[in-house]
Amino acid sequence: MLLPKRTLIIGGIAVVGVVYSMGMKPPDGLSSPASGAGTCKVVVIADVLNVREKPDVKSKVVGKFNTGAETVADKVVQNGFRKLANNRWVSDEFVKPLPGHDCG
Repeated sequence: MLLPKRTLIIGGIAVVGVVYSMGMKPPDGLSSPASGAGTCKVVVIADVLNVREKPDVKSKVVGKFNTGAETVADKVVQNGFRKLANNRWVSDEFVKPLPGHDCG
């Protein structure tokens, strides 16, 4: 039996709403700390923060965070960039350690 077009549209909207309410998954490698990370967790204070492949402003952008996004991070800061995970770096000036987290 074929469903009416209206039913399919309403069902599609419902599915999109559920997926949207669940939020976006961070790019691969950002949901767990890099080795030796300890308990560092940071919040993004820039409007949009580029995640780069290397600790260099000219490095390839491999992801982005919006204001208020929280992520685990490594204590390693190199060339003004904080390591999040392998091949994942953000400008340290645009992240702030969350209270109770040791970002050394």
